[in-house]
Amino acid sequence: MNVDGDTDAAVEARIRIGWNKFWQLVPLLTNRDISLIRRGRLYSSCLRSSILQGSWTWLVTKEKEVAFQRVETRMVRWMCDVKVKDKVPSKELRERLRIDDTILVLQQNRLQWHGYVLQKEDTDWVKKCMEHEAEGSRPRGRPKRT
Repeated sequence: MNVDGDTDAAVEARIRIGWNKFWQLVPLLTNRDISLIRRGRLYSSCLRSSILQGSWTWLVTKEKEVAFQRVETRMVRWMCDVKVKDKVPSKELRERLRIDDTILVLQQNRLQWHGYVLQKEDTDWVKKCMEHEAEGSRPRGRPKRT
């Protein structure tokens, strides 16, 4: 997290780590002898977990969601050996691999974190941060979409 409270650097770093992991696993993920379902499990357990590590604490904007979806779509198309010009929807490719949408997994992670925080004692600093109200007035204009 930056001084401004922004998490762009963390998101970019996680995406870069995901691509590095993808390049390590390309021989397995593109092997036609391995079923698509097994490749999907490998993707979910190794790649997605490394990309979304720590995401439950990020302030996720629409732009970051789009970045995660773009990365996932490129990796999924590569794994299924489908080009963009083939006009196969990403949703269908995810169904072939039996993986959930990255945004759904991101939301589930955040809900799990929220439940974890709610179970903490009232004296814990994490729970106090949830109940904290900032002083001062709100800035003008439309709020950012998060």
